[in-house]
Amino acid sequence: MTTSQTSTETGPRPPRPQGGTGAMFDGIASRYDLLNRVISLGIDQSWRRKTVDALGLVEGSRALDLATGTADLAILIAERVPGCKIVGVDPSSGMLEVGVKKVAALDLEARIQLVQGDAQRLDFEDDSFDGTTIAFGIRNVPDRLLALREMARVTKPTGHVAILELSEPEGGWIAPFARFHVHTVVPWVGSLLSGAKEYRYLQKSIAAFPPAQQFAAGFAEAGLEIEQVVPLTFGVAHLYVARPRS
Repeated sequence: MTTSQTSTETGPRPPRPQGGTGAMFDGIASRYDLLNRVISLGIDQSWRRKTVDALGLVEGSRALDLATGTADLAILIAERVPGCKIVGVDPSSGMLEVGVKKVAALDLEARIQLVQGDAQRLDFEDDSFDGTTIAFGIRNVPDRLLALREMARVTKPTGHVAILELSEPEGGWIAPFARFHVHTVVPWVGSLLSGAKEYRYLQKSIAAFPPAQQFAAGFAEAGLEIEQVVPLTFGVAHLYVARPRS
């Protein structure tokens, strides 16, 4: 398994929003999994399972997991789809180091490859993967349209793209509680557990992310056809399932 292959790139990278850099995630890598469990009250794992199932992968498939972080989703794909091989890409070397250890502990090195790279500029050939996913990462990408286009490019016409992202419920009884959780509990717990004040960025990035239907409307421009937009846990998160347009 390659633990840190840097994607070949040409030209300057587009700027990232303040606080959403790979360096920021390097600082919270060792506590990232615990933070996810605590902040989401453990619900994030069920969301990930739905995301994996939406890809429709079968034995022998090849999957791409962008913003793989500590490889949680890549590992889940390997566990739920026997024989599937996964490439995980992330800009944070610190997160990938944690992921490499997790993959090795589960003896999945022959099936999961982790590489350092940018979702906006993927170093893969067209139609390389049977399924592509990104969980809790698209909001951190400076040029989301460019990343979506790259996902469409590297995914086979018969494959699926599944994007899991947090959101703020816009209506219903849970909306004010969800907003309190995002704006108050998340940054407080994040700072307490990680010791990183930058974790407040999570609150800001969720609030700045467009509503589900608005985000989904941009898929067509990227060459993707939306099949499903699924609200999860009263709209606290959404799962977007699409396929490359032929």
